[in-house]
Amino acid sequence: MTAASDGTRGAPTVVAPGERGALRIADRVVAKIAAQAAREVLGPLPGDAVPPHATVVTAHGTARVRVHLELGYPADIGARCAAVRRHVVERVGALVDTEVREVAVHVERLHPAQAQGRA
Repeated sequence: MTAASDGTRGAPTVVAPGERGALRIADRVVAKIAAQAAREVLGPLPGDAVPPHATVVTAHGTARVRVHLELGYPADIGARCAAVRRHVVERVGALVDTEVREVAVHVERLHPAQAQGRA
């Protein structure tokens, strides 16, 4: 605020919402959030599994996410991938305030469960 020429304070200047600027969150930050969301859903991974990682492309307030993960087997792969999709959409939307239009889940590797009692 600046003082008016007569010694009184002037009214604060109001800036229109469209002129205030914008917040830009880098795609790599959104990708880290998406990968963390996938880890939250999957829980403990097989011992030699690589943690999930993601890539993201954002444009015009929307995001397209690609999640790469490894799963234990046997498991309901479709159900686990659907759970990852739902959770990624929810977490990215809540934390970044971005609409997630697409989540592609790529299962890179299946880790078979160790056979119990085999010699």
